[in-house]
Amino acid sequence: MNGEELTEQETALYDRQIRVWGADAQRRLSKSHILVYGMKGTVAEFCKNIVLAGVGSVTLVDDREVTEEALSANFLILPDENLYHGKTLAEVCCDSLKEFNPMVHVSVEKGDISTFGVEFFGKFDAVVISCCSLAKKKLINQKRQKLPKRVAFYMVDCRGCCGEIFVDLKDYKYSKKKLEETVECQLEFPSFEDTISVPWKALPKRVSKLYFAMRVIEQFEDAEGRNPGETSIADLPGVLKLRKELCETNSVNESQIPDALLERLLIGTSEYPPVCAIIGGILGQEVIKAISGKGDPLKNFFFFDAMDGKGLIEDISEPKPVS
Repeated sequence: MNGEELTEQETALYDRQIRVWGADAQRRLSKSHILVYGMKGTVAEFCKNIVLAGVGSVTLVDDREVTEEALSANFLILPDENLYHGKTLAEVCCDSLKEFNPMVHVSVEKGDISTFGVEFFGKFDAVVISCCSLAKKKLINQKRQKLPKRVAFYMVDCRGCCGEIFVDLKDYKYSKKKLEETVECQLEFPSFEDTISVPWKALPKRVSKLYFAMRVIEQFEDAEGRNPGETSIADLPGVLKLRKELCETNSVNESQIPDALLERLLIGTSEYPPVCAIIGGILGQEVIKAISGKGDPLKNFFFFDAMDGKGLIEDISEPKPVS
């Protein structure tokens, strides 16, 4: 990283991980800047992981107040109301994260992230968002795509015992070990809009049912003008109606999106801490890989369902024409 070396203090603090991924990867991490929006329990786990790993800075954006629901899954919020009264979620989480690693600069940016200009996102190496409506996801990703430099983009969502991660690294080059040699690799990632525009009938038959179910819930909330998670079992008739319409439009059997799965997603609007730990851990690992340029990145969706304990990686991309 421009010849800058790790300080003695950094070398001593990060000694174990330097042995795992090397001093060059740690230098890259220590110079990286991460933007995080939406301080849910899953995101709190992710932030803890990257702060302990030693990124350069983390900027938090979330002007919401602390609620009982947030307390149930976000361990960065201390259970003493005197410590968070009058503070935003981002401010409370910022105070706790600073204690994990004083060598990482953790700060808060106030305001509606939808109104931030393109140049704001250019200050970061990775953008991680959660608690976003479909429209807001598209808007943030569009601004990030206009940047001349590559900024990694991640979306994470956790509903009850289910969760997903989306990754877009644009045109990404990295290295990996193959037998005794290091191999240079390259991957092209589709944007979020391009990904969700892929016709369902064009996808492999065994694509995770969670992919379809999450898109149905996402579109239902968008159509109803709801914030993410503002659903209940009372919305099931409307969600089933939308599922029918989407399946007919995409020529996909409704059995691909079971009623029981949709019910679980509607009811499970709160997060389960064990699921937060798993998804937040995977997300942290992916961001570290993208910044360090080492190891195969996840392309481009990760799904987890605690009901069967399985984690699945799905490449949801426009099929390449057969030559």
